[in-house]
Parts: sequence; structure tokens; C-alpha cells
Amino acid sequence: MKVETLIEQSKPFLAYVVDWVANLNDLPMSRVVNGQPEKAAIISVDVINGFCYEGPLASPRVATIVEPIVDLFRKGHQAGLRNFVLTQDSHAPDSIEFESYPPHCIRGTAESQTVEAFKSLPFWDLFQVIPKESINSAIGTDLEGWLSDHPDLDTVIVVGDCTDLCTYQLAMHLKLRAVAANKRVRIILPVDCVDTYDLPVSVAQEIGAVPHDGDLLHHIFLYSMMLNGIEVVAKII
Repeated sequence: MKVETLIEQSKPFLAYVVDWVANLNDLPMSRVVNGQPEKAAIISVDVINGFCYEGPLASPRVATIVEPIVDLFRKGHQAGLRNFVLTQDSHAPDSIEFESYPPHCIRGTAESQTVEAFKSLPFWDLFQVIPKESINSAIGTDLEGWLSDHPDLDTVIVVGDCTDLCTYQLAMHLKLRAVAANKRVRIILPVDCVDTYDLPVSVAQEIGAVPHDGDLLHHIFLYSMMLNGIEVVAKII
């Protein structure tokens, strides 16, 4: 198929997706916790220095989600929510993932550390930090154990980066885990608290990397999560 044909055929669908994202509604925090904040959690993935501020995979557009997530944490805490989890890259120096991506977020380095805006929160002691080696937050990590220790959770807000990589993997794991257990769990994704990086084709070819259209992939993966039963909203207010 020629690229022109693909673009032309995809225009109605892409217009639908762009319009859907542009018209998403806000969701009040009160309708998230529903008077039972102990049954809700916020899980943030990979909001660390190595994806926001320094290192080969740091992205200025990803860094823009830090403050909205901080605001979300504050809103959740004010509503009585006390379950905060951070899953974060903490790679071995010889990680196999470095065959796909440049070496990044090696454990013990500044890149692998939680962003300072999170650690400055007065309720930082409530946060559970879970290191991970891959783009999946549950494989080979302590996340499954944490979820098993919180069997009454019926609502999980997912935030972080990247929309099409670690965030997608986390949201889908939580949703499919609940479906497999025939358990009704709301997985909520506020768009103002997720994003992905952008690497234009021309730049990627110049540096010998794989291109990555941030806007297109952000929209497509938001749509895919919605298609799979994840509650995508503009923001939580």
C-alpha cells in the first residue's frame, strides 16, 4: 500500500480519534474515590529524571506531565487516598533492554531517581517505589505482590510515560488482570498526566535511531486503551 493511500483511507478514523481526545470530559476526584478512598490507588510509571530531565531518553514534552501529576497526588491525598505507587526503571548496567534503547536509568544513578517534585510532597512517606527492568511494570517486579496485598482496590488511576510504552503496558495489565479474575475494577487514565516522546524521521535518520511520532502514537494508544475498557478522561479535578 502506498503511503498516500494509507493516509487518505485513515483520515476519517484519525479525525474521529483527534475529535474524541479533544472532547474528553474532566472527572471530579469525588467520583473517583466515591466516599471510599481506601479502595482507590494512583500508580505512576517512569516519572523519573532519566525520562524527564537528563540522559539519552529524557524528553521535554514528557517533563510537562510532572506538575499535573503532582497536582493529582495532592487532590487524591486531600480526598483521603493513601495508596500511591511508583513503578520505575532501575536497570542493570548490562540490561538486555539496551539492545532496543540506549543505556538509561541504570540503578544507583541520578537518571533512575524519582523526580524531586514527587519527593518534595509532604506525604512522600506514603509512596511505594517499585523498581522494574522492562517496559512492563508487573513482570519480574513487586507490583503483583502489592496488588495482592490490596484485594479491595476497585479503582486505579494510571499516569506517567510513555503513553504507547510503559503507561500502556501498565494500564492494560491492570485491566486484563481484573478481567481474568472476573473482577470489576475501574482503570482511569487522565490525559493531562500522560505523554510520550517525539523523534522526527529526519532526526532519527541522522542519529541512527528509530523514529517515533509522538502526537500520532499518543492519540492511537489513548484510543486503544479506551477500546479495551480503560476510562480515558481529560483530567481529574
